[in-house]
Amino acid sequence: MIALRKMHRRWTAGLVCSLIASSTALADTVALKANLQPSSEVPPRVSKGHGMLDATFDTDTKLLTWTATYAELSGPVTMAHFHGPAPVGQNAKVQLPVDKKALASPMTGQATLTEQQVIDLMAGQWYFNVHTQENPTGEIRGQVMPAN
Repeated sequence: MIALRKMHRRWTAGLVCSLIASSTALADTVALKANLQPSSEVPPRVSKGHGMLDATFDTDTKLLTWTATYAELSGPVTMAHFHGPAPVGQNAKVQLPVDKKALASPMTGQATLTEQQVIDLMAGQWYFNVHTQENPTGEIRGQVMPAN
């Protein structure tokens, strides 16, 4: 009976630790998305271009990891950036450029953010845009928001 109680305590303690660890891991990662479209540029663009940004942000390490895909742009991509802080309909300075070697679709990258960048990103004040030669200020853009 005593051995059974000890086993039960170990099993219960292990289960509680597993639950805490898994809920902590889930709470530490935020999924983000942006629907990239020409109508979101300021001012809006006329283009068949479209795309999607999928990102995750780790609140412990402050690491932002992203993948951006696009299609039907007016020409080759010349630049891509995260901008902020700005709400929908306003422009802002570059916060995080995408490496020029990583501009082909799908674009992937990661960066560690500053405390102020984290605050602005989590407040929905960042957007992602993709630039082309025909649209040097941006051809497609989307506000970065929580995925859910």
